[in-house]
Amino acid sequence: MTVFGLKPDPASPGGPMPKDSWKFDHSYARLPQHFYAALKPEPVSSPRLVKFNYRLAEELGLSTQGLQDGDLAQIFSGNRLSAGMFPLAQAYAGYQFGHFTVLGDGRALLLGEIIDPAGRRFDLQLKGSGRTPFSRDGDGRAALGPMLREYIVSEAMAALGIPTSRSLAVVASGEPVIRQKPLPGAVLTRVAASHIRVGTFEYFAAAGDTASLSILADYTLERHYPAVLQAENKYCAFFQQTARRQAELVAGWMLIGFIHGVMNTDNMSIAGETIDYGPCAFMDEYHPDTVFSSIDRAGRYRFANQPAMARWNLARLAEALLPVLIASGLAENKAVQALNESLEAFPGWFEESRFTGMGRKLGLPDLAGVNREWAGSLIESWLDLLARHRADYTNSHRALADYCDAQERHHPDPLSTLAVAERALFSSPEMAEFLRDREKLIKKGKNRIQVAAGMKAYNPAYIPRNHRIEAVIIKAEAEDDFAPFEELLTVLSNPFQASLPEYSRPPLEHERVRQTFCGT
Repeated sequence: MTVFGLKPDPASPGGPMPKDSWKFDHSYARLPQHFYAALKPEPVSSPRLVKFNYRLAEELGLSTQGLQDGDLAQIFSGNRLSAGMFPLAQAYAGYQFGHFTVLGDGRALLLGEIIDPAGRRFDLQLKGSGRTPFSRDGDGRAALGPMLREYIVSEAMAALGIPTSRSLAVVASGEPVIRQKPLPGAVLTRVAASHIRVGTFEYFAAAGDTASLSILADYTLERHYPAVLQAENKYCAFFQQTARRQAELVAGWMLIGFIHGVMNTDNMSIAGETIDYGPCAFMDEYHPDTVFSSIDRAGRYRFANQPAMARWNLARLAEALLPVLIASGLAENKAVQALNESLEAFPGWFEESRFTGMGRKLGLPDLAGVNREWAGSLIESWLDLLARHRADYTNSHRALADYCDAQERHHPDPLSTLAVAERALFSSPEMAEFLRDREKLIKKGKNRIQVAAGMKAYNPAYIPRNHRIEAVIIKAEAEDDFAPFEELLTVLSNPFQASLPEYSRPPLEHERVRQTFCGT
């Protein structure tokens, strides 16, 4: 990677600091200065540590030895900077619901990059750290509720095995933020492979700055896709790998019933991680047109439309990369052809990942040699069955595993092993037909009890249900009670062990959350 020159470390206030054990670097700060705006976080008046992810800190090699809660609150509110931190707001643009806008970090600051014990590089970013040159009319702050929501959902996604940014800390600021009403403020510390987005490339493409696009592409290749550096055309290979990661990521979302809610190009990570948890939600009842986001009035980012929107976003990335491919010596027609080949391959990559995952969810882990059309038809009949019965997406998959397990163990009444809500579904004639068809696809010689165990290991018992999240946020905001928040995190950290049926329960009618919000 080209080194553009180290920046001086900002002066840090006094107090205990982990100078020797926290291995900070800041390669992004060595990029040209117009890639970002360097500035310090705005101090908060009374920082208080609400949550610190000690397990994640240990994985990152961030020793907290000798640091008290008050020290951590000072650091992760932005009041005190550690050696090696160089706070900056990244510049980027994005298509927001189809409309292009120049953006940038309006309430976030990248502190630097942590090198973990395995030598991997991770961004450390404050969210809610105050105004930046990109804030426009915003206050640069964040409310406690949305920061708790991001902490809960991002950590749940990690436990579910979905590539995601992580949450390291939440610090209450001691200051109100004004939204529809005054709310307690907070700062979230987010960890990610990087915060380079499709919109980062769009920012320079919109300015016609091919030189900066090339610098960004080379930096991103070195950081996230080093394996393709020796390819015939590394930029074509980079786009192909990016597209494939996005296909697999969105398939992973849909396999667990997740709806991102705001799939704008500025919220699409080049590293292939889930970032920017705003109006996201998990489905309770299954329906492909489910929307929760309060700002997605036309359903652009509804559940079933997520793969199409990911491909649309990738097309915008292809447009931004085209000048780089041409500048590298590739003829324009050849460059367009190469980019289009990856875009055309995207649906196949997505369907392959989804097909394999649905096979595992339905107890068909080995679909090699099985008639593809027949297996695909079985998957769609299952989803149609869930939609027509308004069945709970997560619980229905878990119930299928329980039901099949009970049958194989010759339980006298397999239906009785299910929750009441699933018994109606599993006693329907359509379900009996589905189970007969499924049986035909299970290969001979398979240990059916092991198949059911595999289903339970793949289908979660717990997801971060909207009503649960809202309940813990209300407790935290209104009563300063974080015990329910901690309990929910504990449950979600082990999502495949069904020992607390209350946390699997879908919302009652009065508990339903019909809309989720950005919290900006």
